[in-house]
Amino acid sequence: MSSTQEHAPRDDREEAVAEAARPAVVPTPQGTGPSRPGRSWSAVRALLVRLHFYAGVFVAPFLLVAALTGLAYTLTPQLDRLVYGDQLTVAKAGGEPRPLAEQIAAARKAHPEGTLASVITPPGPEDTTRVVLSLPELDEKQRTVFVDPYTAEVKGDLITWFGSTPLTTWLDDLHRNLHLGETGRMYSELAASWLWVIVAGGLVLWLGRARGQRARSARGVLLPDRSARGVRRTRGWHAATGVWIAVGLLALSATGLTWSHYAGDRFGQLLDAAKGHAPELETALPGGTAPAEGEHAGHAGHGAGQGAASTDPADFDAVLAVARDAGLGGRVELTPPADAESAWTVAQDDALWPVHYDQVAVDAAKGEVTSESRWADYPVLAKLSKLGVQAHMGLLFGIVNQILLALIALGLICVIVWGYRMWWQRRPTRDDRTAAVGKAPARGTWRQVPLPVLIVGVPLVAALGWALPLLGITLLAFLVVDVVIGLCLRPRRA
Repeated sequence: MSSTQEHAPRDDREEAVAEAARPAVVPTPQGTGPSRPGRSWSAVRALLVRLHFYAGVFVAPFLLVAALTGLAYTLTPQLDRLVYGDQLTVAKAGGEPRPLAEQIAAARKAHPEGTLASVITPPGPEDTTRVVLSLPELDEKQRTVFVDPYTAEVKGDLITWFGSTPLTTWLDDLHRNLHLGETGRMYSELAASWLWVIVAGGLVLWLGRARGQRARSARGVLLPDRSARGVRRTRGWHAATGVWIAVGLLALSATGLTWSHYAGDRFGQLLDAAKGHAPELETALPGGTAPAEGEHAGHAGHGAGQGAASTDPADFDAVLAVARDAGLGGRVELTPPADAESAWTVAQDDALWPVHYDQVAVDAAKGEVTSESRWADYPVLAKLSKLGVQAHMGLLFGIVNQILLALIALGLICVIVWGYRMWWQRRPTRDDRTAAVGKAPARGTWRQVPLPVLIVGVPLVAALGWALPLLGITLLAFLVVDVVIGLCLRPRRA
């Protein structure tokens, strides 16, 4: 996003960009020896130009893949309805729903295999009830049987993963790890680790550019200069679009890092230190010895134990009635106890705003709530983490959330394409000097950075490298390669 002269020919513009990125040199009197570079705040901008350039060139492909796969994932609710509409929806909505016991009996008659893990009530009048079965051969996946709540007719079954359909699971794996397992997760973590750096650097460069009166107006920041031509025009679209989607990109970077592999571990340590985890629901019955269940215990069959195998389907209706009396409305998931000393778990799963994530533990024999975990009692960090993940997945505001994510993904794709186009437009085109792309910003600018910036910046970068390991490792690799290239070019320059 560095500035160029407005009316220079293309090859002169390329020279102007390279010259603007070169460190300032303080002249010395003749005969006193070679000139030495002086420290100035303009060197900070030159260093930022170089960082933004190289991060964009090498990390943008990862961001492009993340944007394309993320764009596909935002469409999963509609795709699920299109592909699995027969299982997810009823033929005719209306009337009084049948008891859960009757619906469970129909599901178990069609699929007697496995263990009854949980039952999920319909989120809307046109949706089916989900009876989740745990089978050892499916590992952490489950078989979900879809039942019409009004007729107790089995509409079909799917192999699900934490409640997600096969199509959503496939697109989720594509976005998270490109179907390459744990190794593939590094691609998405690398993209999320560098995304906020690229966005922040681009904002600083664009807002701090020297463009007269236009730079001081909101129009000059938010809209491209349509009268510009060549690389200036492309830069205007690149920067203005980046400004519009900057907040969304920063949010996606932060939320994506919270459940990444390496940075996610660091975030977990932060939650431990700040006591910012969600409160756990105590599922041990009074006088029992069963351990406390975590937030995800029992979700979609994970946590169903031997006690679930002998559960009476009629208990589901009794437990649901107790949970409704305790204030749990809307869609809920009912998970049988793991053993005789544990209580039932009933958890709300309403991601639409305002969200509902209350949980209660129910003693089915006594028909009373033994423990509860209310959304209002979550620590601030736990709330932000939960809401951030839901927003990242496009679930928090329903269709509005999906549209926002789609616009951000499309904007990021355009910004990346315009960034590479700028690199190509800045190439020299003279007959005696041609190249496929423009010259990179000048090396060695860090030597002219003011000492206070280095004193504060170096420890800060080291801390960021610890908190975001992939960012630290790749940045260190950039520096090593840069030093090696500099050493190789030194004899030629001499």
